[in-house]
Amino acid sequence: MSDIQKLTGFIGAELSGVDLTPPVSPALSEMLNAALGEHGVLVIRGQHLDLDRQRAVTQAFGPVMRLPYVAGLADDADVIAVLKEADEGNSGVFGGAWHSDFSFLENPPAGSVLNAVEIPPYGGDTVWACQVAAYASLPAHLKDFLAGHDAIHVGKPYGVKYAPPEKERANSAIRMTRGDPEADRETVHPSVVTDPATGRRALFLNPIYTTRFDGLTEEESEPFLEQIYKHCTRPDFSYRHRWQAGDLLVWDNRMTLHYATNDYAGFRRLLYRTTFSGARPV
Repeated sequence: MSDIQKLTGFIGAELSGVDLTPPVSPALSEMLNAALGEHGVLVIRGQHLDLDRQRAVTQAFGPVMRLPYVAGLADDADVIAVLKEADEGNSGVFGGAWHSDFSFLENPPAGSVLNAVEIPPYGGDTVWACQVAAYASLPAHLKDFLAGHDAIHVGKPYGVKYAPPEKERANSAIRMTRGDPEADRETVHPSVVTDPATGRRALFLNPIYTTRFDGLTEEESEPFLEQIYKHCTRPDFSYRHRWQAGDLLVWDNRMTLHYATNDYAGFRRLLYRTTFSGARPV
């Protein structure tokens, strides 16, 4: 019998009594999607899934989506090895700033699945922040501002104009495409998006990919973005996950931001990530 326990007041739930090794039944799929819509992040421990089973679980949430710019496995390009080797020291880490994955795409990922394989003895946590709670508690003057301004997103780490300094780049164990002028193309998304299944509204802005607001310059947008980022990443809205091997974690990429901590130099960390798509944000 499955059980759902909230992990914080605003985000995250742990599911127990769930075995994802058999095929996912329609009833289980419905339960998982409803739980994800309510909690934003699902933690299911003790799964130890192979990649075929991870793909099948991912498909319970939506069609598997192949991401650009980050190389997948040689024998399965839909799967990304989120890997940092023990000898990479204090180099940058993949996802090491608050973000919503690939929000600069015309249709960004609806969500992702992380499957923990090799975990350091300490560190390497991932933090998620609920953007539904962040929007609900946003000061009125910022809500009014966002009502009239869409946001501009750019693939900064992969382009030319905003390419990060070498020392700030993610580690070399993850192969990425850099210096692509196409990644500098601006994409417009609503600053506040609505989940079509639940009707919940969430901020859809992030420090990695959002550059400015439509109709404003980057300089004019910066004071508003600074206020919003300070608010939307408050610990009150967040859940910090301490990984264990065998953990399977699913998150809603539209309703949350996440951040990968980089505090495990000298240890290897490996998780497999798959991603699912959905309708374009509205």
